[in-house]
This record gives sequence, C-alpha cells and structure tokens, in this order.
Amino acid sequence: MSVSNVSNLDTAYVAENTAAQGARSAAVDKDAFMKMLVAQMQNQDPMSPQDNQAMVAQLAQFSSLEQMQNLNQNILGLAVLQQTNAVMSQLTQSSALIGQNVTYIDPTTNESRTGVVTKVKLLEGVATLEIDGQDVPLGNVTEILGQPETDDGQDGGDSGNDGSQGS
Repeated sequence: MSVSNVSNLDTAYVAENTAAQGARSAAVDKDAFMKMLVAQMQNQDPMSPQDNQAMVAQLAQFSSLEQMQNLNQNILGLAVLQQTNAVMSQLTQSSALIGQNVTYIDPTTNESRTGVVTKVKLLEGVATLEIDGQDVPLGNVTEILGQPETDDGQDGGDSGNDGSQGS
C-alpha cells in the first residue's frame, strides 16, 4: 500500500479544484490564494516536501498581488478626488461670473446671444450658468463683457454733488 500515491492524488485534486475555482472567478483575491497555499502545505508528500525556494516565490507573488490591489485602489481614489476637484474648480470659477454680462452660444439654437448671469449650478457634473432664465453650460460662454450698464440715471460718480466745496 502506497501512502504517497494517495497524498499525490489529494494534492492534485486540491490543485485542480483551486485552479477551476480561480478560472471561474474574475477577480483573484488574497483569501483564495492563502487557502490554496495552506492546502498545498497540508497535503504535500512528507517524503518530498515542497522546495523552500518555491514557497518563497509563491509568498513573493502573493505579496506582489496584494500590493498591486492596494495600488489599484489608491489610483481609483485619486481619480475620484481629481474629478471632484475639477468640478469644484469649475463651480468656483463660474461663480465669478454672477452679475456679469456675457456673450454665449445658445445651446438650443446655436445663436450668439448676450445676457446677465444670475446663477451658477451643477447639472450632471457640469458647471451651468443661468442666463435670462435659461441654463447655459460654462463652455458655451464666448466673451465676458463685464458689469451691465444701468439705466437709473446714476453714472457711478458722486451724483448729487454740485462740485462746490465749503471752503
């Protein structure tokens, strides 16, 4: 009776099942790798144990896999942060246009128009200006004309002062 044959069959069975499970799952996770490594060590042939160099190589692969997963998570977090910062920057820069007279391309008619920005908001992640009750994407603004002129008779000087001083 050969005990090593049974042990080899068990090792082959565990390796085959682990490989089949790995092929079925799209993502390789750390727990599955560690379970496979432990099963391999438990079921190895005591007369010819696994080579130390092979075990160190497997542990190095495991460590490398874990570091790549961590790096991937960090890159995804950085991309989300960068996108959020870009949207906030658009909103902050757009807020300087409130009360300004601007020329823009009308999003519905593609005609050039002029109007006063009354509000800035985010619509679907895009900074949008409200001009004369219409939502206009920030990218449609072609020119900033400045403060609108008022027709209330004030010229911005010191009106009401006749220029005489009490000397």
